[in-house]
Amino acid sequence: MFGKLSWQAIPFDQPIALAAGAFVGLGLTAVLIWVAVKGYIPYLWREWVTSVDHKRIGIMYCLLAAVMLLRGFSDALMMRSQQALAFHAAGYLPPEHYDQIFSAHGTIMIFFVAMPFVIGLMNFAVPLQLGARDVAFPTLNSVSFWLNAAGALLVNIALVVGEFARTGWLPYPPLSELTYSPGVGVDYYLWAIQISGIGTLMTGINMVTTILKIRAPGMSYTHMPIFCWTSLASSLLIVAAFPILTATLAMLLLDRYVGFHFFTNEAGGNAMMFMNLIWAWGHPEVYILVLPAFGIFSEVVSTFSGKPLFGRRSMIVATMAIFILSFTVWLHHFFTMGGGGDVNGFFGIASMVIAVPTGVKVYNWLFTMYGGRVRLCSAMLWAIGFMVTFVIGGMTGVLLASPAADFLLHNSLFLVAHFHNVIIGGVLFGAFAGYTFWFPKAFGFMLDERLGKAAFWCWLVGFYVAFMPLYLLGLEGMTRRMQHYDRPEWHPWLLVAGMGTLIILCGIALQIAQLWVSIRGRAQRRDLTGDPWDGRSLEWSTTSPPPTFNFAVLPSVTSDEPYWSIKQQARARRQLVTAEPEYVSIEIPRNSTTGFVTAFFAVVTGFSLIWHIWWLVILGLVGAYVTFVAFAWRDVDETEIPAAEVARIDRANRAARAEALREEPVR
Repeated sequence: MFGKLSWQAIPFDQPIALAAGAFVGLGLTAVLIWVAVKGYIPYLWREWVTSVDHKRIGIMYCLLAAVMLLRGFSDALMMRSQQALAFHAAGYLPPEHYDQIFSAHGTIMIFFVAMPFVIGLMNFAVPLQLGARDVAFPTLNSVSFWLNAAGALLVNIALVVGEFARTGWLPYPPLSELTYSPGVGVDYYLWAIQISGIGTLMTGINMVTTILKIRAPGMSYTHMPIFCWTSLASSLLIVAAFPILTATLAMLLLDRYVGFHFFTNEAGGNAMMFMNLIWAWGHPEVYILVLPAFGIFSEVVSTFSGKPLFGRRSMIVATMAIFILSFTVWLHHFFTMGGGGDVNGFFGIASMVIAVPTGVKVYNWLFTMYGGRVRLCSAMLWAIGFMVTFVIGGMTGVLLASPAADFLLHNSLFLVAHFHNVIIGGVLFGAFAGYTFWFPKAFGFMLDERLGKAAFWCWLVGFYVAFMPLYLLGLEGMTRRMQHYDRPEWHPWLLVAGMGTLIILCGIALQIAQLWVSIRGRAQRRDLTGDPWDGRSLEWSTTSPPPTFNFAVLPSVTSDEPYWSIKQQARARRQLVTAEPEYVSIEIPRNSTTGFVTAFFAVVTGFSLIWHIWWLVILGLVGAYVTFVAFAWRDVDETEIPAAEVARIDRANRAARAEALREEPVR
């Protein structure tokens, strides 16, 4: 009745996994009890769980990323401590557990930290920057988020029921085939990524449609903020690349479940085809992550330099050049395959060429800062730290783009250091910059700057202490994913890397403390005007936090920085220059349970497929189908905000801005 599921699936012989699962379970139980006792359940259900507001969904994406960051970083701590203790010793993690940890770490950090973080920031900021009321498909947006959450839940269930994959964050065959991985670990991986990948693909379609079709009157493509451009390029890459991932993992599922031979070593299978397909998705995925971060840095550098972005048109061209070139470089991940000199030479040159538009962006940011009045707020510190760190990562990437060097360094810790140089220094620093930058807009109060700057320095110093030694270890020949070793010259560098991980841990603790202190003192940190950073784009023209309808009247755009232009005129006259509009009622989408219920059935279906509980698979699929039918047959799909309520909110904001103008010193 329960397929392969039995009491043997619980890892009673692994106290670390059991303790971690118990800790997570007790923590969740405590939170749920606290929420229930405080009476917050109706509010959370109404305002968050069933919300289709792009801002709420964006915040929930970022919250998911933050929670999974803690889980993924705990895996990193265990890996580093294991390697610090495993010199001429077994350490404290058995090989099969260590293999699951590094596989879960990579999977979580890419699919459930980096992706939700950048998608969350895109969800929150893009419609506001476009002067739109919401994304093109609000309910689909909710479904996308909850499918991502469902995939994350399946990964965490693997902690205490069964096992996770031991294949690394990409399940290379033949190791991932049934012959060599007969357990459920690879199945957990495959179904979690399939479910979340469908959600991500729907997000890409939603974002592309929103940016191309829903913009404020007068906002041409060239008037769009750079973050909207990089979000467009990233979303187009999602639409183009994620079907490749879905199809590739589907073929591996058919190999495992039905006995097909797409990637086996017999019956006509070809394991190297998996490498081609997975990296045809995998390298565009790097730019899916880093392009929105580039857009965030463009907004942050321009705002905190007090200048328009230097070379704005060249920045747009560079963004789209990266979008196109990202599909021409995937083979540099396996130069050692034996494709020959011509093939390796082509992809090596392409991998070097793609560094050119990225270099254009770095120079544009530097020239924006040059001659500006730079304010070293914590968001700007993240941007400056990114420029230094990402340039180092880029240079090591160009080195690895040389097939001759790659033959020496392939699968070594040099590659691990380079990858983290790009993902942490580019994507994560960008996400933290965006989080700091847009937090006041999302919640209506400022984060504590002192703790924010301390967290930045811990992250920056910790990163260099943790990962620069890995470059040296890679050059000395240490391969990645080693559970133990006996080379004495490696041990000191691994101890240093472990110290760096502890410094990063201090940075995370400071970020948690920053959030706690800021929430406790939010009354003194209120953003009354909606423009705490002296911003330049349209999101700063509305209240903090924005109302559900975003704008009382859709803005009219006639320049690259319409809000900055109006603000400068108001400063010159020391009064608002726009007359009070004629307020009308605004229709917004109704809340929907579709996303949450669909995710519930997705988890049921995925878990049942993993454990071969076929009757439960059928129930899950039927439940998901019924959910969509119920949504399609809704009679009322919108609700109306009365004109009086719109007027009340907008007049309060106009009064606060008028007061701020009167009190602002003459420039």
